[in-house]
Amino acid sequence: MKTTYPTIALALAVLFMFGCNESFSFGDKKMSIEKQAFGKTADGKDVDLYTLTNANGLKTQITNYGGIVTTLYVPDRDGKLDDIVLGYETLDEYIANSPYFGALVGRCGNRIGKGKFTLDGVDYTLATNDGENHLHGGVKGFDKVVWDAEPLETPDGPALKLTYLSADGEEGYPGNLKSTAIYTLTNDNELKVEYEAETDKATVLNLTHHGYFNLAGHGSGDILGHELMLTADNYTPVDEGLIPTGEIRAVKDTPMDFTAPMAVGARIEKVEGGYDHNYVLNNSDGSLALAASVYEPKTGRLMQISTTEPAIQFYSGNFLDGSNKGKGALYNKHNGFCLETQHYPDSPNKPEFPSIVLKPGEKYTHLTVHKFSAK
Repeated sequence: MKTTYPTIALALAVLFMFGCNESFSFGDKKMSIEKQAFGKTADGKDVDLYTLTNANGLKTQITNYGGIVTTLYVPDRDGKLDDIVLGYETLDEYIANSPYFGALVGRCGNRIGKGKFTLDGVDYTLATNDGENHLHGGVKGFDKVVWDAEPLETPDGPALKLTYLSADGEEGYPGNLKSTAIYTLTNDNELKVEYEAETDKATVLNLTHHGYFNLAGHGSGDILGHELMLTADNYTPVDEGLIPTGEIRAVKDTPMDFTAPMAVGARIEKVEGGYDHNYVLNNSDGSLALAASVYEPKTGRLMQISTTEPAIQFYSGNFLDGSNKGKGALYNKHNGFCLETQHYPDSPNKPEFPSIVLKPGEKYTHLTVHKFSAK
């Protein structure tokens, strides 16, 4: 039989289309990880997108560019799945204009005052990319690099292991630092993030995940009706540049108090600029403990966050202004919130705060678990 050129072209097109995707099999066929091409960076590095599905049908997509969680589908009280994280559909959008949507941030998440710190008698200068201060690792922090990725099958569910070697002097930080982050979508309906890091020279480190959440769905409007509870009796007041003053202040009888569930918008007008504050968690011994819970009344979705970290940054999406259009939605002020488990901001310059110094021979570890349910 004679094969025509159009038939060959069609076959090649089909082969190309399916050849771009790669599936990883599991003993439980309900669970899966799929890999597909997501684009290239300006310097020609290939970037991939991984889709993790657990045994209950929950799904998340994660790219090895910045370790970004691009989608996260969880059910409401009626079982309806919605994507509850703000983000984009394409790599180019993340590269062009992203306020850290869903990313891993480091070496130091949050702010370092005036971009300077002293360690072992040596002065270090970092980029000042947030006014006069250093924010989220600098101009090209961990949110803007391509991580090595390895899909994993674990007893808990599908996982993605990301590894990155940050060279000595990168963004001004000392030491060759090897960092690992493992995302697991567990069959208990959790998104678990495990971090590890080691260095060959004393450095400072404060890794975190910068997810923007809206439990009603990423394009559903503001989050002011979400009910938030934080297991934190204290917080760290800040100056005009959002750098902690060094004081530890009680939240009681203030608009900062979320020790009992409270709508985010109930007192937000009494907080200048909105919430962008570091809360000191009551549990600070390094064990895994509940840090926050958020309930969305319309859908019944509940997110509970547990962590081994001593603090959590609550950010109410104050700087979203409609300039970010993602996944068919315009993201305006307060359309998403962040709860970043971490050490305190500006810790290198505040010896009274828990230390974020990592020395050779030591291992940095950090575990945060987001558990989803509905009622």
